[in-house]
Amino acid sequence: MSTGEHQDLSVALGALARSCMPIMAGGTDFYPALRDAPAPLQVIDVTRIHGLRGVEKTTSGWRIGAATTWTDIIRAPLPPVFDALKAAASEIGSIQIQNSATVAGNLCNASPAADGVPPLLTLDASVELASVRGVRILPLSEFILGPRSTARVADELMVAINIPDIAPEARSAFIKLGSRRYLVISIVMASIVLRADENGFLQQVCIAAGACSAVAQRLHELENVLNGKSIQDDLVSLVTPAMLTALSPIDDVRGSREYRMEAVQQLVRRLLADCLHDLPGNQVCLSPGSGHGALS
Repeated sequence: MSTGEHQDLSVALGALARSCMPIMAGGTDFYPALRDAPAPLQVIDVTRIHGLRGVEKTTSGWRIGAATTWTDIIRAPLPPVFDALKAAASEIGSIQIQNSATVAGNLCNASPAADGVPPLLTLDASVELASVRGVRILPLSEFILGPRSTARVADELMVAINIPDIAPEARSAFIKLGSRRYLVISIVMASIVLRADENGFLQQVCIAAGACSAVAQRLHELENVLNGKSIQDDLVSLVTPAMLTALSPIDDVRGSREYRMEAVQQLVRRLLADCLHDLPGNQVCLSPGSGHGALS
């Protein structure tokens, strides 16, 4: 198999336009997906294209290059609102996987259990797709269509993930439940971003859950209920099954539908309690056990 020498983006896009050859980034999903099939004769290797790796501040937010690895995310000097993304990055496989696997690869693989998707959804991320026809921007929520299915056209290459500016006082958190602590596919995961004003009223609430639907989902109903509430209120009790109707988990070898619904409710409660506590200048008093269920 040849990865070619597509070191210039325009050369790579021209090659895609001519043949729509397969695209590979870190290869951590690409090679296992081949199973017993022969490797393609040629692929576009995103990691060989100049300018697609790294995290940079822009005038409107942050830009994550498509070839940026999860280790790059962990090591990047990012504001606290990116703590959830960093936490998810540290949960993706082993350190060796984190050194090779890319952010764009995690999104394009479109697994319902992709750890990187919920944090990026709560950051209102969008993806930048390039082709010889030009560039288009899609919200991440519109890019992933279903398991292993995205809105990327065959001649397009994801070149970046863009995140808008978020107020510096915002905080975030991520939590994952698996059958063991490390090196495990998620049974359930959730991510949250919160921001409160100087009077302690929530002004930004973004919550997403993964591995509970064909595509990770923002919990807009719960967000709307929480937005505008005082952080001194009993907000954790508002996380009820009625707030999780956007989710549609399945039964599989990792867990039943019923277990996942109970688990995600407890994880979101825990995230909410922890993130409220971390908001700058605020110490939220919670009744014993109000933020934590029985899940470990």
